[in-house]
Amino acid sequence: MTTSPARDLEGLPLLVSVPRAAQLLGISRAAAYRLAASGELPSKRLGGRVYVKSAALLDMGDL
Repeated sequence: MTTSPARDLEGLPLLVSVPRAAQLLGISRAAAYRLAASGELPSKRLGGRVYVKSAALLDMGDL
């Protein structure tokens, strides 16, 4: 039994790592980093790491 992407988003923290965001979106890690760098995937840099705003994941497609 597989879970829906929307169900995967329940209970997420406000920020998630780029690799986790890529997994939830069904895209490659490299593509997620490119989207974050271009601003298409809203993100924050904290201590040298890049995190994606969880709310932005809901806005990306039919999640």
